[in-house]
Amino acid sequence: MQSTLTADPLADPDWPEPEPPARRLSWLRLGFVVLVVAALAGGGTAAVVHVRDSAGTTAKSWAVPYVDVTLTPTFQFQDPDANPANDVALAFVVASPADSCAPSWGGAYTPDEAASSLELDRRISQLRAAGGNIMLSLGGLNNSELAVACTDQMRLTDAYRQLIKRYGVTTLDLDIEGTAVADTASLQRRAAALKTVQAETGVGVWLTLPVSPEGLTADGLNAVSTTLQGGVSLRGVNVMTMDFNTSAADPSAARTSATRPDMLDLTTSALEASHKQLTDLYLRLGVKLTSPEVWSRIGATPMIGQNDVDSESFTLADATGLASFAVDKGLGRVSMWSLNRDSQCKGTFTNVVVHANTCSGVSQDALAFSKVFAGLPIGSSARDSVAIPDASPSTDDPAKSPYPIWRLTALYITGYKVVWHGVVYQAKWANSGVDPAATSNTSSPTPWAVIGPVTPTDAAPSPSPTVTGVTAKWTSATIYARGDRVLFSGLPYQARWTTKGDVPSTEYPIDADDPWQPMFAVPGEPTI
Repeated sequence: MQSTLTADPLADPDWPEPEPPARRLSWLRLGFVVLVVAALAGGGTAAVVHVRDSAGTTAKSWAVPYVDVTLTPTFQFQDPDANPANDVALAFVVASPADSCAPSWGGAYTPDEAASSLELDRRISQLRAAGGNIMLSLGGLNNSELAVACTDQMRLTDAYRQLIKRYGVTTLDLDIEGTAVADTASLQRRAAALKTVQAETGVGVWLTLPVSPEGLTADGLNAVSTTLQGGVSLRGVNVMTMDFNTSAADPSAARTSATRPDMLDLTTSALEASHKQLTDLYLRLGVKLTSPEVWSRIGATPMIGQNDVDSESFTLADATGLASFAVDKGLGRVSMWSLNRDSQCKGTFTNVVVHANTCSGVSQDALAFSKVFAGLPIGSSARDSVAIPDASPSTDDPAKSPYPIWRLTALYITGYKVVWHGVVYQAKWANSGVDPAATSNTSSPTPWAVIGPVTPTDAAPSPSPTVTGVTAKWTSATIYARGDRVLFSGLPYQARWTTKGDVPSTEYPIDADDPWQPMFAVPGEPTI
């Protein structure tokens, strides 16, 4: 990102449109492409293999597919012939129907019952003996995650503690879906319990959340923020790149390339948008992470094959593309839902949508998706978690701030108003990277003037569109020319140059290299 002010090219009709930034094809990516082409040409399953890049260290991604533990037939994840992956995420631990503070597997088995009826503990031991490991996944769409059902903070904390002890896990995955994403009380209980057990055991924590092509929802981003502010050091945020609920022209013809949504495009768009959101969130909370550091703390979980939405199908080609993206960016984690589904359904016919828990609903060889992701360069669950500084005097809530929250990387022109640590500031001259709170008590000239505190009655700023007639919604698959206008999150934007797949920013002011110019006024920005 640039720290100097650049003129808006739309304001200058003679401004020459630049060439899009050249994308370098590294030897790593080139080797991957060659191997994939060779595998597909031979009719085999394409898998990502570990190719060392002579220019630097190979990017690592942790391949950890989900296994639905209670699904019949029982999936033998400990058997190398049934599971190409090294590690697995066992799903889902939820609150017991008989005792809201007691953990159960899918609401059907206590841990002891799972050990006897499913041989779960023995199969975990066998996996570990072969060099693999497990991650426990709690929550899911059905049933209730423990923090949702259990309102006794001590018992909730002890439930997490006992799970960590019984299964000897070093990583927990909290899968927060449905109404639980916006359940503030359960978010706070969960954070408090995780903070305690993390201090006791050092357990790593992933949050798994729904996502759209535009990124995490407001509730999802708040779930991350609440967890961090609650004192939890997050290993990462895993986004469920599935069920985007896009529409095809003819859902009955969802498998034809001409009508089905481009799932790889939707997936990478969701990941790019999440990357930007998490970068900005950490900055607001006082932690500046580099782009690779943020990517290493993002995971992706597609639903392989047929998604719950009829028109959406994640193919083997999509899986290969995501694996390539993971290597390019250094994604911290790639999962899939699920190992149980990684086979072709019996009697699957072309252009017939099949929804099933035990097969993918697409034409494939057995374990084809698993083999693609299992071939990723071997990453690890042990990367450092990220905590926010305890010394931060306050954290600003965008929903209760009358002006945009100050951002470290933004360029502020004279007169711009921001909120930072509960106080409204106004720029006395153009500046970037100067913390308003850090300069307010110094005798040296500072670029920020204190206006006054945020009041209890303040609310989020309401942008005012400056143009009308914009109806086309932004999509990640469209190539936009300079001057094209779109709606994103209900607000109009105009392309500053040719762009494809770049998500319009919802952080103001925009950065100098952002391809989308807001066509609306934001309270706090000066009238020019």
